[in-house]
Amino acid sequence: MPTGLLIIDIQNDYFPGGKMELEGSNQAAQTARQLLDFFRAHRLPVFHIQHLATRPRVVPNPVVPNPATFFVPGTPGAEIHAEVKPLENEIVVQKHFPNSFRETELLQLLQHHQVKRLAIAGMMTHMCIDATVRAATDHGFECLIAHDACATRALNFGGRTVPAADVHAAFLAALNSSYGKVLSTAEILAKGFVDLTEE
Repeated sequence: MPTGLLIIDIQNDYFPGGKMELEGSNQAAQTARQLLDFFRAHRLPVFHIQHLATRPRVVPNPVVPNPATFFVPGTPGAEIHAEVKPLENEIVVQKHFPNSFRETELLQLLQHHQVKRLAIAGMMTHMCIDATVRAATDHGFECLIAHDACATRALNFGGRTVPAADVHAAFLAALNSSYGKVLSTAEILAKGFVDLTEE
């Protein structure tokens, strides 16, 4: 089955010193790099997703949301992290919503490259990974989610803090089986998950 790699939002603002630091972002990026190196070595298609915030019009209107605080276009924080920096010949899809398919050309690009299965890594597990995996499955793609190549952050709800590890586990548990296979990077790269006859 033709397989492509989807790397979602591994951008500088999610790393130490960035405006929206995640827990485990460095380790997740290093693990995502293993997938990237593998796909590059076997000349399999790679798709980078870059989230760019949109700033609302600056008007005194309480209905208008606050201006974006991270992934602001033109800032270093919005750039794709050096660990997974795209090569000149690799596809970069820019998006403005958690779902990587929404108002982008991603679906058409995947169809053009005859991709049927996606190995997925990136950030944040509870937001853009979750939204994109669910959309990909709805579009008929088989999804392999690399749990050790994703990262997220703690969330607050009902007066309590949900630790990042619990957020990560809960969202992956919800995706597993119904929306794809949640696997380690090593498992994804094992014989049988990525068809090397595609080279």
